[in-house]
Amino acid sequence: MKVLVVGANGTTGKQVVELLSKSNEHQPVAMLRDKKQAPDFERLGSHTVIADLEGDVSKAVEGVDAIIFAAGSGGNTGDDKTIAVDQNGAINVINEAQKQNVKRFVMLSSVGTDNPAAGPDGLQVYLQAKAVADQHLENSNLHYTIVRPGSLTNDAPSGKIELATTIADKEGRTIARADVAHVLVSALTIEDTIGKNFEILTGDTDIERALQFA
Repeated sequence: MKVLVVGANGTTGKQVVELLSKSNEHQPVAMLRDKKQAPDFERLGSHTVIADLEGDVSKAVEGVDAIIFAAGSGGNTGDDKTIAVDQNGAINVINEAQKQNVKRFVMLSSVGTDNPAAGPDGLQVYLQAKAVADQHLENSNLHYTIVRPGSLTNDAPSGKIELATTIADKEGRTIARADVAHVLVSALTIEDTIGKNFEILTGDTDIERALQFA
């Protein structure tokens, strides 16, 4: 499967590319804004394509079998940029995927998109932008999976998660970015995840097993 990774130069996106590169099933294509970043990904064995989420992404989407959308402003930018990337940028890629008949689309979203207004101060616009993008994906004809992790850490992967449509006891809990990347990649080929929107945190269930019950 030829997989376009949108947001490949982000912290989680890089780990997604690394996992895909090590896989015998997939060939990653890292979507980058700056061609100076390309050698780092080529050394991993990844193809690269230069494109801007806010512009024409048709060449980036052309010829791929699946898309993992891992781009995000993280809520640390101004509201305009957050909406441009997390909402409109995502919608731009979703629309192009539909035009080019790219059926599989895995979205990295966030816990809190089910109720953005209740989110932490400073993150409400970010969560609302993610929520709008998620809804657009759900209304598309794509075989989508929407993954909503809790607070991310740079801890070593545990390989174990808790997964549910809504996890009741989220307070103070986290998940390693490496485990999130593992979920995004594994979801590509686990049919139980198609058409699903779920939350994940560090837990007690092996990732592949948890995704069988998504």
